[in-house]
Amino acid sequence: MRCISKKVMIALFLFLTVFTTGCSQKDPKTDVYEQEHFNSSLYRGAPFAADLCVTDTNVALDGYSADPGLHAAGLFDLKNEKVLYADKIHDRLYPASTTKVMTAYVTLKYGNLDDIVTVGPNATQFAADEQICGLQTGDTATLYDLLNGLVLYSGNDCAVAIAEHLAGSVEAFADMMNTEAAALGATNTHFVNPHGLQDDNHYTTAYDLYLMFNACVKDQRFLDIISQDSYTGTLTGADGTVRSEVWHPTNFYSQNLVPAPEGINVFGGKTGTTDEAGSCVILYSQDPQANPYISIVMGAETKDLLYSQMSALMSAGETPAAEAEAD
Repeated sequence: MRCISKKVMIALFLFLTVFTTGCSQKDPKTDVYEQEHFNSSLYRGAPFAADLCVTDTNVALDGYSADPGLHAAGLFDLKNEKVLYADKIHDRLYPASTTKVMTAYVTLKYGNLDDIVTVGPNATQFAADEQICGLQTGDTATLYDLLNGLVLYSGNDCAVAIAEHLAGSVEAFADMMNTEAAALGATNTHFVNPHGLQDDNHYTTAYDLYLMFNACVKDQRFLDIISQDSYTGTLTGADGTVRSEVWHPTNFYSQNLVPAPEGINVFGGKTGTTDEAGSCVILYSQDPQANPYISIVMGAETKDLLYSQMSALMSAGETPAAEAEAD
């Protein structure tokens, strides 16, 4: 072992004394700052997914088995922040008109719903078999009217009119959609339009749709819209003629074409259908104790299959019996 000289020992002792007792020359301002902040948390923000339902794997649910032909399905318990069922929810899929969930989110975030919107020609150039709300070039309507037509009746014309009003063009609005989607954590999503008509570069996942829809239902205005049995929009033509258009929800529960499972209150949601996407629906509902859920079924071959699968999924996860089993 190597010996340490007496001088070195003295120097070391003095250094440790100063270090441990704090007897050093300090700027008074620095001393005050340290007293106020040294023991404080460096980061006090909540974790990004603190209030989200999260899973990176499939999740089974007693009493429900997805039809093998479905593209994806998921059930999310918002109160307990739990994924109750997940099947292929991270697979990249074509969303069809469920795209309009994100269009609605951007509209609610950045739009003044009292704005008067003038409908341009791009909003009236859709094929006869594509869903429209009856807008005509030169029409004026409030942004709120167009939002109802977008969400309830899934009007592609409303989507384009909104996009051009808020961003100047469909392309610029799609950029806004992608930015906001990424901010919500929907990182497996890319939009090129506000309506969801087929494009190979336009895609999302069932989980990303949950994130976007979950953000929407936090806004009471969105819940008010999807809960309606109908909405009457007021349109003023270029010649000054005022006319009304009545828009109904597209989901079969709100149309009373399919009964909701016993005890479950389906507020409403968003549908979407194309050849590539199949039939899709995302819903907001509450169980008998008024606990909230989001449920998603994507890629059903028929509407009958879509709603039979959705009813079975909600019954398995939202009924009192299902809750007792989960406990």
